[in-house]
Amino acid sequence: MFNDEEAIQKAFKEKPWSEIKATDSWQIFRIMAEFVEGFEKMAKVGPCVSIFGSARTKPAHEYYKLASEIAFKLTRNGYGVISGGGPGIMEAANKGAKAGGGRSVGLNITLPMEQSHNPFIDPDKLINFDYFFVRKVMFLKYAQGFVVLPGGLGTLDELFEALTLIQTNKIAHFPVVMVGRKYWSGLLDWIKLEMIQNEKNASPEDINLFNVVDTADEVVDIINLFYSKYLLKPNF
Repeated sequence: MFNDEEAIQKAFKEKPWSEIKATDSWQIFRIMAEFVEGFEKMAKVGPCVSIFGSARTKPAHEYYKLASEIAFKLTRNGYGVISGGGPGIMEAANKGAKAGGGRSVGLNITLPMEQSHNPFIDPDKLINFDYFFVRKVMFLKYAQGFVVLPGGLGTLDELFEALTLIQTNKIAHFPVVMVGRKYWSGLLDWIKLEMIQNEKNASPEDINLFNVVDTADEVVDIINLFYSKYLLKPNF
């Protein structure tokens, strides 16, 4: 692997600068194509909630079952469900949405080390992406809320990008619900003590940008209450 990486870097350095610039310029059109396809498909879907979590979570795990229950109950309340399209929590979300008779959307990312999309996505609502940043735009633009179950670095990336954009008023406020108090407790303690209290790198009110719960009913209640309280309608 190391030798392969060295070979790629060597070839890149030996490439004429004009050829590199041309390649970078043409890449813009690939990026644009992903945006266009994503916007055209997602605009037809309707109000959805994005559900995030680990791709490594197995079907027998409590969080897999909880994600499926959350998705099922969201669809019974009129929401569709958007997942990252892969296995684990993503699969559980699409499985629950399918069982609830709701829209089941999968925004799949092409990765060499990951499996292909899960089988519970509606065939006309599967979109494949090469670029993480394009995919994240779709999660944010077409979501009525974020539900974040235990996950890894990718889950944290999606969570904190949403919170940052809400905090800086780059997007409209929408409910962000973190599920699993036990899992998130250490992170929350660090945010409150180190980030906010000791270092003052965030404002005390920023802790109100999200909720932390344990059950599917709490998730649905928070999202429904948010839209009834602010008299807001879905984006569609």
